Amino acid sequence: MKIVSRNEELLREALSCIPQPSSRASLASCNKLIRFEDISAAAFKIQCGVQKTPCMYSRLSKQYGMEIYLKKEFLQYTGSVKERGVLYLLMSLPQEQQRKGVIVASDSNFSMAVAHHAAELGVPVFVIVPSTTAPARVRTCRDYGAMVLSYGATAKDAQLHARRLAQENGYLYLEEEDSAVYLSGLGTVGLEMYEQVPKLDAVIFPAGGHCGLLAGSAAALKHLNPQISVIGVESESFPVLQQSLKAGHPTDDQACNNHHFYGDVSGVCFGSNSLQLTGKLVDKVVAVREEDILIAMLRLLEYERATVDAEGAIGLAALVAGKLPELRGKRVAVVICSGNLELHLLQQCIARALTLDNRVCRFSLVISDCPGDMSKLLEILAREEVRVLDIKQERTFVTSELFTVQVICTVETRDKIHTAQLRNALLERYPTTAWTER
Repeated sequence: MKIVSRNEELLREALSCIPQPSSRASLASCNKLIRFEDISAAAFKIQCGVQKTPCMYSRLSKQYGMEIYLKKEFLQYTGSVKERGVLYLLMSLPQEQQRKGVIVASDSNFSMAVAHHAAELGVPVFVIVPSTTAPARVRTCRDYGAMVLSYGATAKDAQLHARRLAQENGYLYLEEEDSAVYLSGLGTVGLEMYEQVPKLDAVIFPAGGHCGLLAGSAAALKHLNPQISVIGVESESFPVLQQSLKAGHPTDDQACNNHHFYGDVSGVCFGSNSLQLTGKLVDKVVAVREEDILIAMLRLLEYERATVDAEGAIGLAALVAGKLPELRGKRVAVVICSGNLELHLLQQCIARALTLDNRVCRFSLVISDCPGDMSKLLEILAREEVRVLDIKQERTFVTSELFTVQVICTVETRDKIHTAQLRNALLERYPTTAWTER
């Protein structure tokens, strides 16, 4: 957590353990920065302000050959695990600063957590967002109790404006970083999972640039049982953590664009402290494709009735993609950390995931332009028990024989095997059937 204000002397006592982002702490100082006692203290202090979310056995276990337990952090009030670190930080601020207020500049899960918990604690809170922010996010922050202001066309414009307001009015400017206070709050997830699921073999966390949850929880889990394997998962499109670990310091990946689909997993690596904790305590970091994330979102919706975003589904995506074969037969916990997916993205993600899962397919064929031929095609589809989603007929631009019609049909099937059965049945009756590849 980066703290910026003109009243830093007020914070020095409460947050003296927070290093400057540019400092390069050694592993020894990193161990002093966050201890198990810090995480335990955070758990005690925030227990009345955040949910102790369930860590439940999943029906997906049989499908992937292991005991899977899902830590459902998306059930927090703001739909994100970030509440844990945010609440602990806000409760640690001096009373004078709580009275003056705090300010953030983004539309992220972090900002929504600050908006909610600052309002609950009676701390004046201001959220500055660029004009491109989705109206639903603006409305949500206002509903939580924050004063939301739109400024500038980019996130950088909003951040500069927020810093200026903080300097002029004595607000505390908060930006997500990797201080001991923030990491200790996030680390309470690992503490809870250890208590909720006995004899854990491995725990899977989302990683990416913002790896505070991974680092803080690893500190708790490795203290309680060094034999538990701690695994981070990031996107192949933004392998920020793997690049940073390889370089030995936080790197700025130029490919990072903070696309709303990816959320925090596409951000730049934000701190050397989280990075050093990750390098010391995390056993493995793997990367998954976008296709795997989408299918994981679909599995969670179908099997768990859980609507999550990419950051929430990325841990399960490692199992979907078969990236962790060594965990077969083991007891594994997966953190589902976020469920803040915008509605228009949800619709696109589910439609795309069904196609990737070979459950929505499209084909075209040419039949005689007679009522009887169309009914025969529909009879085949009914016999194969597929659901017709869309059917179109093209007569004008058909290049085959006269008095024929091209039929373009989109159907939904049960699974990949059902799709193959349909394909064979159509090819048997219509040898020229063309399938649209996904």
